[in-house]
Amino acid sequence: MVGTVAMFAAVLTGTSVTTASAAEAASPQAAAGGWSCGGEPVPPGYVITSLNRTGCNGRGSWYQEPARDGIWTCSGSPIVPGYVISAHDKYGCSGIGSWRHKLVKDGIWTCSGSPIVPGYVISAHDKYGCGGIGSWRHKLVKDGIWTCAGSPIVPGYVVTGHDKYGCGGIGSWYHKLARAGLYVCPTSPIPPGFRATTGSANQCSGLGGRLLVNA
Repeated sequence: MVGTVAMFAAVLTGTSVTTASAAEAASPQAAAGGWSCGGEPVPPGYVITSLNRTGCNGRGSWYQEPARDGIWTCSGSPIVPGYVISAHDKYGCSGIGSWRHKLVKDGIWTCSGSPIVPGYVISAHDKYGCGGIGSWRHKLVKDGIWTCAGSPIVPGYVVTGHDKYGCGGIGSWYHKLARAGLYVCPTSPIPPGFRATTGSANQCSGLGGRLLVNA
């Protein structure tokens, strides 16, 4: 998404627009949605869904509206908390690209670069998904779930196993709810109320592990 965000920024600064549209100039109503000039803040809970390159005296103007499940947004639009990006259209939003916002749910596939909602982990990867940019599967964390390398570790969980061939070849990690008596991998967090003590070279698929005990 880095390239599309940079493209979005270029339009905001007026590098690709030349004419004016007074009807879409900034107004007090813009804070509650509607058209606003490039560079102006987007109200919390709103997204950007349309672009007029000739608006606001050459700065470009953007249409803001409340986020909803399934809405298509322009590249660079805020992603409202609780939403993920599930699809990409590189020709959308007047050619700068658009992204589909979906409310997160267990098992949803998301595009590379999508936020990961708290309480969720990444359990699978499809390098051809989301129009070729790659996609990731969101799952609610549970005791005993395998996650892809790079997935967040939800507070209260530890990592106890590793499969270097998992998740389409990028590697995967086994998540467990923390409890005394588990051996945790070298990079696993240690939740509050626990401490790691003696090590064992045979744990975590040969990476080694430390015994988790109550603090």
